[in-house]
Amino acid sequence: MRINPQRLAIGVIVLLSVGFTVSPVIVIARYGGAAGVAVLSAVLPGFFIPHFLHVRAALRGAEPGGPVAGLVVQAVSAYAPMVILPAEVGGFWWGTQAILLGSVLLRLRLPLALGCLAPMAVVDFIAAGSADPQGFNPLVGFSAVTTLFVTGFVIYGVVRLVVVSRELEQARTELAEAAVLRERLRISRDLHDGLGSSLTAVALKGDLARRLVERDPEAARAELSELVHVARDAAQEVRQVARGYREMSLREEVHRAVALLEASGVSCQTNLAELRVSGPVDEALAWAVREGITNVVRHSRATICSITTSAGAGTVRLELVNDRAHGRSVGGNGLTGLKERAGGLGGSVSAGRTENGGFRLAMEVPA
Repeated sequence: MRINPQRLAIGVIVLLSVGFTVSPVIVIARYGGAAGVAVLSAVLPGFFIPHFLHVRAALRGAEPGGPVAGLVVQAVSAYAPMVILPAEVGGFWWGTQAILLGSVLLRLRLPLALGCLAPMAVVDFIAAGSADPQGFNPLVGFSAVTTLFVTGFVIYGVVRLVVVSRELEQARTELAEAAVLRERLRISRDLHDGLGSSLTAVALKGDLARRLVERDPEAARAELSELVHVARDAAQEVRQVARGYREMSLREEVHRAVALLEASGVSCQTNLAELRVSGPVDEALAWAVREGITNVVRHSRATICSITTSAGAGTVRLELVNDRAHGRSVGGNGLTGLKERAGGLGGSVSAGRTENGGFRLAMEVPA
């Protein structure tokens, strides 16, 4: 059975509060006479009602500060018996100061609350020491001061522990939701970037095979064979996306891009520098090639496309340039996904038309 931390905290505080007042109430009621009973009748509600209201508000997450009328009522109820009744009787009410300190710590801002410690300790020392029938007893006073600090901070600590545990639970829930959202975005991005390119190749090769089936059956069969290979690669990519594991290589992706462009009638020029980069950087550049080439095939009327990589000043730069921009050469989820990948490595992505009417996609990341 799971224990509710808030109920446990209330139980501990009730036990402390009642336990510290049972003995004083008995002594004052027995030796204080009618005056003692009358004082108790007035101060007990005035002490405990504000006290539990403070505890409940703190457990609900209320910040310290604001109106302190309830705290004033509780403080008056905590000190009144020691002023009204004789010292040997009213002095036994010193135990309530420890409970009051818990409310002070919960209700007031910490600097002000800590400033109340010294006067409360002095009053507690005097009241407890004076309650000894044989005369003032400093040992009893020191014991009372120790009890004041320990009990007050225990009440404060129990309440704060519950509040912090609840905030941690809420933060854990929010982190779990954020992790689910990130995973959904990853799957969406990878499916868009990877599967979109594969489906474009399937459509392109299927259309080419359809046109060749009558005039060149052998070439049509070759294209259909390649189409099957691309479709199998696409199925494998979907499985990799689901498992969260994808391994891409820049050079392999460039080789694939060249084949796709040439199949679609676009001449491709490559100028790849010898790069020594980490796996994440190589993969980000490969994704840029895939997304850029997919959009060239889908959205442009390009006849020439170039893929260039270069390195310098601690960075690696990839450029994809085609000669005829049309529609959206890159954009939407594709550009957003590339920016996220580059941003995660401390790099950047830019895309725009060139002066001669073409289009340039560039990614620059730290080497």
